[in-house]
Amino acid sequence: MTDSFFHEGDLVGVLTAQPLDRLLDYKAPEGGCHLGAFVEVPLGPRKVLGVVWGAGKGDYDRAKIRPVIRVLDVAPMRDEMRVFLTRAAEYTLTPLTAMLRLATRAPGLGEAQSMRKIYRLGDQTPDRMTDAREKVLGVLRDYGGLSFTLSEVAEMAGVGTSVVKGLVKLGAVSEEEAPRDVPYPQLDPDYGGKALSTDQAAGAETLRAALRSDTYGTTLLKGVTGSGKTEVYLEAVAECLRMGRQALVLLPEIALSGEFISRVEARFGMKPAEWHSGVTMTERRRCWRMVGQGDAQLVVGARSALFLPYQNLGLIVVDEEHDTSYKQEDGVLYNARDMAVLRAAINGAQVVLASATPSLESWANVEAGKYQRLELTSRFGAAVMPKMAAIDMRVEDVPGGTWVSPTLRGAIQKRLEKGEQSLIFLNRRGYAPITLCRACGHQIGCDHCDARMVEHRFLKRLMCHQCGETKPLPTNCPSCDAEDRLSAVGPGVERMGEEVTALFPEARIAVLSSDLYGSARAMKAHIEEIAQGGTDIIIGTQLVAKGHNFPLLTLVGVIDADLGLQGSDLRAAERTFQLMRQVAGRAGRAETPGEALLQTYQPEHAVIRSILAGDEESFWAAEASERKAAGVPPYGRMAGIILSSPNVQEVFDLGAEMARMDGPLRQIGAQVFGPAPAPIARVRGRHRVRLLVKAEKSAPLQQALAKWARQFRLPNNLRMAIDIDPQSFY
Repeated sequence: MTDSFFHEGDLVGVLTAQPLDRLLDYKAPEGGCHLGAFVEVPLGPRKVLGVVWGAGKGDYDRAKIRPVIRVLDVAPMRDEMRVFLTRAAEYTLTPLTAMLRLATRAPGLGEAQSMRKIYRLGDQTPDRMTDAREKVLGVLRDYGGLSFTLSEVAEMAGVGTSVVKGLVKLGAVSEEEAPRDVPYPQLDPDYGGKALSTDQAAGAETLRAALRSDTYGTTLLKGVTGSGKTEVYLEAVAECLRMGRQALVLLPEIALSGEFISRVEARFGMKPAEWHSGVTMTERRRCWRMVGQGDAQLVVGARSALFLPYQNLGLIVVDEEHDTSYKQEDGVLYNARDMAVLRAAINGAQVVLASATPSLESWANVEAGKYQRLELTSRFGAAVMPKMAAIDMRVEDVPGGTWVSPTLRGAIQKRLEKGEQSLIFLNRRGYAPITLCRACGHQIGCDHCDARMVEHRFLKRLMCHQCGETKPLPTNCPSCDAEDRLSAVGPGVERMGEEVTALFPEARIAVLSSDLYGSARAMKAHIEEIAQGGTDIIIGTQLVAKGHNFPLLTLVGVIDADLGLQGSDLRAAERTFQLMRQVAGRAGRAETPGEALLQTYQPEHAVIRSILAGDEESFWAAEASERKAAGVPPYGRMAGIILSSPNVQEVFDLGAEMARMDGPLRQIGAQVFGPAPAPIARVRGRHRVRLLVKAEKSAPLQQALAKWARQFRLPNNLRMAIDIDPQSFY
């Protein structure tokens, strides 16, 4: 890569998003092209998108090398983006072509700029004025010559579109063609700053100073729920905008984005760019293009927003950094928190990791001096942390088939009498986790997975939470054909809804679970309604533990605090601790003090005791010493290898062969465990086998894994996925 410009006829190496393991040689087109240019190239009979990655190799008959068809009208990929994709591919052991697919997930990049009609004030006055016409012209006069789409003008004026079209014919309104992909409105960093507490102001100044250093750094912004972490990091965003650099805020759930976008608009006067699955394809293309041109100052998005083509990225905020949804579990297996740190290091940008309950990885990086730590110790304004207590279920009188203890029931009743909200938390979607035949004991499972199907009574269907397969609720047992003997066992949030409705028939009850909504927009609307007091009792899964602010909520009741402590996940204690603290933090966020009650059969368990005592530092220290002794992350390295095939013998044979031929891993002192059937041994009809590799923290694990994997030829139907630092072990 000696030159950044290639003249017509020069050989260029083009990376495409097609599953090929190399760059392809093409001739530079007429007029030449820059390094990093997005191009359209011929591949067999097709035309595909690619990026000029460097000079061509020239190890192919030059006469057969075809020219680039055309250079796309988008900003070229910058050097630091190519470095980021290359290093991310090396770290995650992912083909570079798959990384490029992540970085070009915007529809219609190769198409000419699409146009739309816009309307502004014309230079004629209509002969006859009506009320409707006056409204349209008044709106356009008020906005001083700005232009709008037809539906926007009609909506602002409160008239039908035919009125606007009639004024166009008379010349009173001007109709023009304009590009769809227009720059985002400028955000004003000095628009709506709030008065900060002493704690917050000091934190904001620390982050501003870090940004002004113009170098890479990562800060863990830790603060109890309700301490105002968002206001502090929005001040860092404001400083980034003043410096003329772009900022990215990552959120773990799109359900959080509605409330957050409103806060951003209140702070900066305009809405930011959005990038997540709830955004239309047209908006997605606009966001991708404008980010590359520098015409989007702030992006709020899901984990894949990390792969947008920023022109001058200065700040990445990872909100709720401990959240497991930052780990992509299919396709390219990456952790957005770790990739944010990598991207910022390459860009000379700052990272803010915000959380009330940080991950042990981030805690360990602070202890090792790699990250700075900023702590907000008190809730903002009059709000105080909730009181926490355990309800010992061993001594509660709870009738069979019900789950709300008398103690929790009494606490909810008190809140109802005071006009306050209660939240009942249960981390199980659906109506019931098991559907059992009382005649033969058969449990209904998925036809394609080794997983039980979960009853969703709201949808009147059984659903597999592994592959998404659904089927109608049967009336007869599929095994013994007994009629009306199928029984729902155990509670899900929908079943809790039934129980709570029976206990409190006068109360307004809302069940919040991701699978009860047809769209992200519907979920956001319902959450806003709850926040404004439209509900007395909220029943929810972990969706409600994240970032929502319900001012009237003063009681949180956790139905099964022991649920997360079961299983072999090395992070089980950490996740239970985080989830319980996060859920409890929803209570008492305004003036009225809150209370959190945890129903448990193990009140003496070390994790439950740590949660109740609120002694985070001693919990982290104890958890860290256990992980250190075991040599597991963050004090050791791990990789999961998942083999899957429709043929069960094939996966076990390959797994056994891989365990035998572990020479490259032994050379770095790594151990191989397995093969063993995955906890869910069949998903979507494919049998799954896992191996686990464990190595010292300093071991060059990726190179050894790549060398090890290259020894094996995979049959056509067999897939191998390598997961560096796995977060789930199913």
